[in-house]
Amino acid sequence: MTFRLTSFICLVALLIQANSGVSSPQPTGPNTSKQNSDKPKYWILFNAKDQGTQPALSEAALLRRRSQNLPLDDTDQPVSAHYVSRLQHEGIQSITQSRWLNAVSARLSADEYARVAALPFVAGIQAIDPAIIITSIGGQDQGISPHMAPVMTQIQAPDFMQAGLTGRFVNVGVIDAGFFGADSANALKHVFTRDGVKRVRDYVNDKKTRGDLFHTLETMSDFHGTEVLAAIAGNDPIEKTQYGLATDATFYLARTDQGNREYRGEEDNWVAAMEWMDSLGVRLINTSLGYAKGMSNPKENYQPSQMDGHTSLISRAAQIAADKKGILIVVSAGNEGDDRSWRIISTPADAQGVLAIGATNAKLWNRIGYSSIGPESLPYLKPNVSCFSLYGTSLSAPVITGFAACIMQANPKLTNKEVMAIIEKSSHLYPYGNNYVGYGVPQASRAIALLRNQPLPPTARSVKASGKSFSLPVSTDDTVVSVFHKKDATHILQQEAMKVNNGKLALRRSATEKQTTVDLKKEVIEVIWE
Repeated sequence: MTFRLTSFICLVALLIQANSGVSSPQPTGPNTSKQNSDKPKYWILFNAKDQGTQPALSEAALLRRRSQNLPLDDTDQPVSAHYVSRLQHEGIQSITQSRWLNAVSARLSADEYARVAALPFVAGIQAIDPAIIITSIGGQDQGISPHMAPVMTQIQAPDFMQAGLTGRFVNVGVIDAGFFGADSANALKHVFTRDGVKRVRDYVNDKKTRGDLFHTLETMSDFHGTEVLAAIAGNDPIEKTQYGLATDATFYLARTDQGNREYRGEEDNWVAAMEWMDSLGVRLINTSLGYAKGMSNPKENYQPSQMDGHTSLISRAAQIAADKKGILIVVSAGNEGDDRSWRIISTPADAQGVLAIGATNAKLWNRIGYSSIGPESLPYLKPNVSCFSLYGTSLSAPVITGFAACIMQANPKLTNKEVMAIIEKSSHLYPYGNNYVGYGVPQASRAIALLRNQPLPPTARSVKASGKSFSLPVSTDDTVVSVFHKKDATHILQQEAMKVNNGKLALRRSATEKQTTVDLKKEVIEVIWE
């Protein structure tokens, strides 16, 4: 999985520098900021917390909890200062503290591991796999480009614009790999001009300032967060192109991953960034980072079977955020769809409470090849929804984050789960979702109708068929439509592009096919084989 430096990203870098007057930085490579220690990193899980400690939350966060009737609990209390002190006495320096997981991260030698495991207040030790590969960065060539424009049409962006929905008054968190040049990119100038980025934090290098985050380029992955931010809120007056829906939202940015595609992810940074944003009262977070397979100690690497929503601690943290903190997390599903050794979604997209976003083709709205598939073992649907992205699910997720921000602006009293439900119900395949594209592409017109408690037009119906073939009459202006052949209600055997002849589709049933979804974009027909 080698990072490919594309000429397009080089062009983006030159344009940013030309617009901002920033001197050309020299990439230092992925190893410059690497910690000197070769000791592996672990989560040290505690069995209790200090009694009577106060929640580490801002007034805004407390207000948000009260408005959503979410009680404070022990996950809001900091980890035990006494336990941290005991570890220091043992020569163990904690790196990150997680109140949600009641844990600290630290690097441990084999002897230190044994000593820590024997401490009476330690409930367990779990490896932070040193070989987790960031799978949702890259995958395809990237860039803030006019190719993002078609997705705005696909999700009916003009309907939100006409309704005056631009994400105004909504706080959005972005957890990513870097935000180089964000303050000088044409597509984001309107955000910085109005002071729309309130707080930034670098968990890779905590000595960096706000200016360093935007103006220091360590690796080419430091463009990634800039591209994601543009897909949420981008609007380029020079190109006359809108890239994202939430052009008036307020942003909190966190850099948690360093380096290119070969860099091994830092889970504890991700959890720390989530808890920081929660403490500030952020309700909506985009994370276009996913963690999948590794290459070091096989006992500690993720396996496809572990994408179950609870094995990884970051999925557990994401579920805590959804269930106990009222946060809507929008996550890229992953770019492993073409990788026969993996194919399925990465973590934390496997958590039930997050909104996992896949990617579709532009014309047929079926799964684009690289987009990761939902595991058949999950009792719930993943991905949840999808939309067009030529450059990976990294850039489809922020489009839907902007979609969510518009819904939250329209009704700030909605809970995270209610917003998620509106997004799913507004999607063009609903209720006939599948593990390739979820419920399909969200439609702004349908979301607005749901917000207004208006009935949706009847765009979904089912028909029964028998035998091995069936001629289905269809009404569509398209000559080619997308068909999903399924082994059951949600799991795909094969997706197919089929030609409409004389207003009919000639469907052929495979031996194990139980249902077939015919996607006409404006209508979805579920064929149930008897």
